[in-house]
Amino acid sequence: MALIRVVAAVIRRGEELLVCQRPPEKRHGGLWEFPGGKCEAGETDVDALRRELREELGVEVASAGEPTFELRDQGSRFLIVFIPVAIRGEPQCHEHVAMRWGRPDALVSLPLAPSDREFVVRLLAA
Repeated sequence: MALIRVVAAVIRRGEELLVCQRPPEKRHGGLWEFPGGKCEAGETDVDALRRELREELGVEVASAGEPTFELRDQGSRFLIVFIPVAIRGEPQCHEHVAMRWGRPDALVSLPLAPSDREFVVRLLAA
């Protein structure tokens, strides 16, 4: 069974990172995550980030780095790939319930989706 690649944008503002709260009706509803989504057929990571961040936050991708961490999401076919991204524009919630900026030590206290929690824990350990 093939894995489905999911890109997660790690957007920084100084020492803070942007996380968004998932709608209640979705998988991991109500939990916080890094914005992004599934890569569609033929899309590169950057193509998917451009599309997803435009749809979800109304921003443009200025640049994207190499993936810094990837993790298989337990109980699904998703491979979550965390990628540093610089954006143009001010993010606004188009699909999420809420969004917030926070330092990793503050974000770890939020109810994060499992893969996102693992990423933040790794950041804190680094």
